[in-house]
Amino acid sequence: MGDWWRRGLTREMTRLRHEGRATVLWSLRVTFAAVASYVVATLIFPGSQPLLAPLTAMLVVQVTPVSLLASGLDRVLAVVAGVSVAVVFAAVVPLEWWSLGMLILVAITIGQVLRLRSNLVEVAISGMLVLGVGVGAESAAWQRLAVTLVGAAVGIAANLLFPPKVASADAGRAIDGLADSVSDLLNRAADELAELVTEGGDLAAAARAWLGEARRITHDIPQVGAALLHAEQGRRFNVRAVGTPNVGPGLRQGLEALEHSAVAIRGMLRSLVDAQDPSWADDESTEYVLLGLAQTFREMATGVDAFGQLVHDEADPAQRMSATDVQALREALDGLHEARARLEDLLMAGTTPELLELHAAVLSTVKRLLREMDLDERIRRQVRLLRPPRPRPGAAAPTDRPPAHEPSPDAETQLLPRLPDDRRDKRHP
Repeated sequence: MGDWWRRGLTREMTRLRHEGRATVLWSLRVTFAAVASYVVATLIFPGSQPLLAPLTAMLVVQVTPVSLLASGLDRVLAVVAGVSVAVVFAAVVPLEWWSLGMLILVAITIGQVLRLRSNLVEVAISGMLVLGVGVGAESAAWQRLAVTLVGAAVGIAANLLFPPKVASADAGRAIDGLADSVSDLLNRAADELAELVTEGGDLAAAARAWLGEARRITHDIPQVGAALLHAEQGRRFNVRAVGTPNVGPGLRQGLEALEHSAVAIRGMLRSLVDAQDPSWADDESTEYVLLGLAQTFREMATGVDAFGQLVHDEADPAQRMSATDVQALREALDGLHEARARLEDLLMAGTTPELLELHAAVLSTVKRLLREMDLDERIRRQVRLLRPPRPRPGAAAPTDRPPAHEPSPDAETQLLPRLPDDRRDKRHP
C-alpha cells in the first residue's frame, strides 16, 4: 500500500512540474485578452463599464484555433438573437414575471433552432439584460451588440498574436495516466493476492473491489479522449504547430490500445468474481492458483506501464521517445508471452470447470494485451492514420492490411526507431 501511495504522489508531482508553466502562460493569455478588450470597449463607449467585452474575449480566447471562428460567430449570433427578442418584448409588454418567463422560453427556443450549443443560454441572458433596461432598450441593445463584437474581435486577435500551444504533450500525459491507473490496479491486485496466500482473507470481496476500480477506470476514458481530441484540433490552423512532428496518430493508437486493454482487464476481473466457488477456493492447490494469478497480473501491469510511458515520451517534445522505451516494452511483452505459455499449459492440464473458465479469461486478456501493444502493429496503425486511403470510384472497399506495393512501415515513419531484426518481438502461433 505504501508503494502505491508513493507512486501516486510521484505522479502528481511530475504532473505539476510539467503543467505549471503551461498553466501560467494560459492564465496570462486569458488575462491579456480580457484587459485589452475592456480597454478597447471603454475607448469606444467612454463613461461606461463594458464588462461584456472581457467576458466574450475570455470565452473566445480559450478555444482551439479550429473552433475559434465558430465560437466567436456563435456568441455574436446568440447576442443578436437575444437583443432582438428583447427589443420586441420591450416595445409591447412591461417587465413582469410572465413576460420574463415568455422571453426566456422564446430565447432558448430560438437558440436551439440556431444550434448555438454552449452559447445557448447567452440568448436568454442578453434578452433579460436588455429587457431590464425598459426605456431605451433599443439603445442598450445596440451597445450590448457592439461590446460583444469588440470582445470577440479582441479574443480572435489575441489567439492570432499569441496562439495556444499544441497540446500533444498534455494528451500524452493523460494517456500515460490511464496506463498508470490500469497498472496500479493490477499491481495492487497482485499484492493483495499474495497477502491472501500468506495471511488469508476474503478473496471474493477483494475481487469485487478490483472490479469496481476497473469500472471507474473505463468510465474515465472519455475524459482522456477529450484531451486527445483537443490536441488534434489544436494543431489545425495553429502557427505553433508548423515544423513540429504530428504525433496524433501515435496518441490515437495508444489510446485505442489502452481502452481495449482496460475493457479486457475489466472482463477478466468480472470472471474472477464469478469464479468464487468453494469447490476450488478451499482446495489445496488454491495457493498455487493465486500466486500464478498474481504473477500474471504483475506481468500485465509491467506491459501496460511500459506502453503508456512509450506513448507519453513519443508525444512530449521535452522527453522524446528513445530506444530504451522500446526495449522496455519489448521485455514486458516477452513476459506476457511467458504468461501466455503458462496459461496454455494450465488449460491443457485440465482442472475444475470454474478454474478452466478463469484461466481461459486470463489467457484471453493476455492475448488481447499482446495484440494491442504489439510494436509492429502500432507502426502499421500509425501509418494508416497518417496516410488515410483514398478510394477510387468503383474500387473495392479498403482493408486494414496495407497494399503490397507500399514500402514497409519502418520506411515511412520515424515515430519508432528502427532496431535490428533480432530484437523484434517474438512471434507465437
